[in-house]
Amino acid sequence: MSQVRDIGLVLRTYRLGEADRIVVIMTQAHGKVRCVAKGVRKVGSRFGARLEPITYIDVAFWKGRSELGVINQVEVLNRYNSIRSDYDRMNAAMSMLEVTDHVTQDAHPDERLLETLIRALTVLNDDRKDPQLVAAAYFLRVLDLDGARPEVEACVSCGEDQGIVAFDFLEGGVLCRSCRQGRPVSPEALGLLRRIFGGDLGTVLEETAPEGVLELRAISVEAMEIHLDRRLRSVRSLGS
Repeated sequence: MSQVRDIGLVLRTYRLGEADRIVVIMTQAHGKVRCVAKGVRKVGSRFGARLEPITYIDVAFWKGRSELGVINQVEVLNRYNSIRSDYDRMNAAMSMLEVTDHVTQDAHPDERLLETLIRALTVLNDDRKDPQLVAAAYFLRVLDLDGARPEVEACVSCGEDQGIVAFDFLEGGVLCRSCRQGRPVSPEALGLLRRIFGGDLGTVLEETAPEGVLELRAISVEAMEIHLDRRLRSVRSLGS
């Protein structure tokens, strides 16, 4: 058995026995790991809130032949308090963590994805930013990192770059009036899609509730669910 130390983001936890929890952490050097936090559910546990989801941590754990490590030290790097104090931000963050959990495999490091998640949570922690927009942008960025970037500049069927009126992720992106299928897309939502994939994400995130953001959110959720081939519980529980 050896001790491992890494930094990472707690994605989720679930119960184990009477007093323990299994903690799923997206780490920098070891990818997604699952560790046992012994006694964490007992009153007065020394870990307590340090291992809640949406917590960026420096963690040490013992690793043996089992797939589960055993946590023995945790230091909190960031708890994203503004997210935790706002219902909409908390829901957006949980949907981002759910997506991250589903697109990653155990023990496969993905530093770019972890860095993208930490940056997105940092933006979301700013109460001036639109949580719907941040979550949508994160979903789209994850699709790009996962090799599933949709075409948004021209019709995926005929190549026409004018009169774009629809989006169909199964077809690969946007479609013109002649080839339309899938869901309608407004000029405002199309503009946001093009700006996000065109390198203007930083400027987009500076805007407060731009036109088309709710449509963009719906498009990003639909695309991500098709990509994952599963429903996102954190999103559907909100009736989105």
